[in-house]
Amino acid sequence: MDNEQIYLESIKKQFLYYKTLGEAAINQVDPEQLFVTFNDDSNSIATIVKHLWGNMLSRWTDFLSTDGEKSWRDRDSEFENDIKTKENLLIKWNEGWTCLFNAIDSIHADQLSQIIYIRNEGHTVIEAINRQLAHYPYHVGQIIYAAKVLKKSGWESLSVPKHGSKEYNNDKFSKERATQNFIDEELKRIN
Repeated sequence: MDNEQIYLESIKKQFLYYKTLGEAAINQVDPEQLFVTFNDDSNSIATIVKHLWGNMLSRWTDFLSTDGEKSWRDRDSEFENDIKTKENLLIKWNEGWTCLFNAIDSIHADQLSQIIYIRNEGHTVIEAINRQLAHYPYHVGQIIYAAKVLKKSGWESLSVPKHGSKEYNNDKFSKERATQNFIDEELKRIN
């Protein structure tokens, strides 16, 4: 497999990993907690999901042929939550991620250096993907943090549990060396 194809497979796994982390956090809180804000300057989990949804639809719709900031996007309204139920939240969540994965699946290795635009600024396809691969984990981290605070106790760790590093490392080093994407094992562990 050439480097371009390795890259495309790697970023698909990275995006899937962060989608899975976000879902695991969302599923640990009570449905009404998805709408809690901590102060006037914070966003609820639902609002963060709505923003991710709006960004994903804008960035990934016609990814290779139109500016990533669509004229129909109303970014400011993404921060005014009108999602009322967990079911509606998950519909938006999945719609955004489906748009992203469909776009990535349409990219061919020879298109990675093609120039596309976001707000009229040129990016290679690789740069545009990396931009979103930095943006979405930033917000998934916010979702996880908010969920941990809201859960108060009984949090099921989404990474190496506190005071579990030694056991985790012992398990890793007890296995034969292998070349694999770390996400393969992490996705099995989280699911």
